[in-house]
Amino acid sequence: MDHLDLSLRFEAPSDTGEFSGYAVIWDQRNAHNEIVKRGAFRASLEAHRAAGTRPVMLWSHDPTDIIGVWTEVREDEKGLFVRGLIVTSTTRGREAYELLKADALNGLSIGFRLLKGGETRQAGTRILTGIDVREISLVGMPSAPNARITSVRSSGRSTESAAAFINACRKAKCALVSKGK
Repeated sequence: MDHLDLSLRFEAPSDTGEFSGYAVIWDQRNAHNEIVKRGAFRASLEAHRAAGTRPVMLWSHDPTDIIGVWTEVREDEKGLFVRGLIVTSTTRGREAYELLKADALNGLSIGFRLLKGGETRQAGTRILTGIDVREISLVGMPSAPNARITSVRSSGRSTESAAAFINACRKAKCALVSKGK
């Protein structure tokens, strides 16, 4: 009798509340007639790192509605990149995550204070060069049109795919056993 040894590894679908996106895109005007320049968050992010803190994740800038944590906040060549984890064990967190997965919610917005000397004006536009980012919110309508969530980690149809694979293995086993008799 021939034998075939297989090594399979199954992972549970990931519905962990993880997502990422850009809270700010450099050099783009927002609805408040502001433009954020690259490097504007450098001092704030360094201060957060030194203090062991991060900006707070809020629902629509409501300080009483914390819905998760930012696991990564950094400046890159495009803007202020963020990666977060929504706490889905809370009612609002669960709602927010379901809206993210449905692509019904995908906006980001920052709550900030200007650092001393952190702004100039050009032809009526505020040019922001020094920002202390206090919170980053999930919002329905961001003031910066490209401040968006770009990726939501979701199990999608993985459970159905895994079940189909297991059923196929069972059928294959039955076919092999019946041929061996």
